[in-house]
Amino acid sequence: MQLELDYEQLGLKVGLEIHQQLDTKCKLFCNCPAELSAKEPEIVFIRRLRPTQSELGEVDPAAMFEFQKGKTIVYEADSKTSCLVEMDEEPPHDLNQEALRIALAVALMVKARPVDEVHVMRKIVIDGSNTTGFQRTAVIALGGKIETDDEEIPLQTICLEEDAARKLREEGMTVYYRIDRLGIPLIEIATAPVLKSLRQVGKIALAIGRILRATRRVKRGIGTIRQDLNVSIREGALIEIKGVQELELLPKVVEYEVRRQVNLLAIREELRKRGVKADMLSEDFVDVTELFSGTRCRVVRKAMEKGGRVLAVKLLGFGGLVGRELIPGIRLGTEMADRAIFWGRVGGIFHTDELPSCGITQAEVDALKEKLDCRDLDAVVMVADELEKARDALKAVVERAREALHGVPSETRAAKPDGTTRYMRPRPGAARMYPETDVPPVTITDDLLAEVRERLPELPEKAVRRLVATHRVHEKLARQLVDDDRVALFGRIVKRSKVAPSFIAVALTEILRNLKRDGLNTDALPDHTFVELFDAIDAGLVSKEAAESILRWLCQHAGASVREAIEALGLRALSVEELRDIIRRILDENSQLVRAKREKAFGPLMGIVMRQVRGRVDARLASSMLREMLAEQLE
Repeated sequence: MQLELDYEQLGLKVGLEIHQQLDTKCKLFCNCPAELSAKEPEIVFIRRLRPTQSELGEVDPAAMFEFQKGKTIVYEADSKTSCLVEMDEEPPHDLNQEALRIALAVALMVKARPVDEVHVMRKIVIDGSNTTGFQRTAVIALGGKIETDDEEIPLQTICLEEDAARKLREEGMTVYYRIDRLGIPLIEIATAPVLKSLRQVGKIALAIGRILRATRRVKRGIGTIRQDLNVSIREGALIEIKGVQELELLPKVVEYEVRRQVNLLAIREELRKRGVKADMLSEDFVDVTELFSGTRCRVVRKAMEKGGRVLAVKLLGFGGLVGRELIPGIRLGTEMADRAIFWGRVGGIFHTDELPSCGITQAEVDALKEKLDCRDLDAVVMVADELEKARDALKAVVERAREALHGVPSETRAAKPDGTTRYMRPRPGAARMYPETDVPPVTITDDLLAEVRERLPELPEKAVRRLVATHRVHEKLARQLVDDDRVALFGRIVKRSKVAPSFIAVALTEILRNLKRDGLNTDALPDHTFVELFDAIDAGLVSKEAAESILRWLCQHAGASVREAIEALGLRALSVEELRDIIRRILDENSQLVRAKREKAFGPLMGIVMRQVRGRVDARLASSMLREMLAEQLE
């Protein structure tokens, strides 16, 4: 059973960074369209990226880490979505003014202070996601705040930057990228590290998302937004977590990271109690291949058949701690394995906290511990691979063990879909940023700011109040319209439809959310589909009760029309006379029920009627007509 965490006592501090693609016509530094490509690649080229020194002669540790992976990068491109700028064969063009205006609008909406002059910088990134070996980024505004109903959270910066290339796959030491996404404008909003609870993290992320969507100039859908977190606790370390895809996942990611750090600190304290010192953890690797000459472990046997060796190292005082769970599915041994896999390019590690298993017997474990002269509280980690790889892997394991003596190593981790994280690379330093000399500065004039200020969109809270007051929409539905970026579409339909605004709001929010929970891609439904749906309801072609069935069918039949959905589902609206005939027949077929229950027969009869006419007639009309005809029959 997990202990409840007291975040205030732990000294939790969280900083949030939201990265959102802007919906612009062109990319940030060229005239290519800001969209992904469905075409087959027309151009393929190969790069091997290398780190460079900063102006002070320093090399960024994160860049060096990526370089040491030794990966070869293959880039794919087509002439529609990429040009020589993305291929790094031509200097970048001037900064996209459309993207700049959107970023300035967001800055003014959150009361940030625009800079006097925008200077583009280069941020070293050599994981292959950028052909140049760096990402271009520019500070647009400083300060500002996110206001909610009960608090204000300060912002640090609002930046404009180019998105990275789209990773396709990895094949051994080769990574494949598509550069259609490279250069699409991103806005980055960074809060100060003042968030102190899971509730705050989720609430502020949602508030920022609302403001971005209110501009109606941001892209929607999978891959268009990501969140990064900076998480720390007292006595822990600052951990950068990259790539959280869903806003709803943020609190869970923070909770898991706090638990991970708390458990790492507990391991540190236990190691101190056991008297373990850094100089007791030596790189004294022992070849134990002969102990496994007859092993049934497929991994070890396969490595030895290829000429590999089995190397082992003793970790004094680590017995029972290597296998201790930090968060679900992640143990200290998992973190050691992550380091070993990178530095040694091996498949993984074995350690005595998890043995015997995987075909390794208790007898082999006993022999291994005897060979390394282990005590009860010692652990053994071993690797089966080529000799050089095995040595590099165990060196990384020993280094991670030494870090455990200090508690939590400061690092960058990647978020996984279940809310857990994995080791990604060391945290970057100041040496990764330097000026971009190919893009001239852009002056932010008073006239430009005045122009942007005149066109500022409606703030989310104001939009909610207007919807409630003007259209008598329930506040919950109004907030959902704002959160789902459907306010403009709602207003467009309300102006032309006789359907009650409250039902229009339900269709655009709760019905779509139900369909999404069922795994349907509601984001693929274009706005004109909803306009056509309510036009059909107004024209009497279908009842409003059929809306969910029609939208469900359209999600499953991309590109089809509302009329095609009505035809395919057999949902043509019934005339008044057709409805009267159906009710008359039902009354005749259930005459005994009517005689027995009289007026109380209405409920069961209404259920029978709706089973036959649902989606083809308004429920209120059916109810009214049934009540009237039942009363006539009872007379």
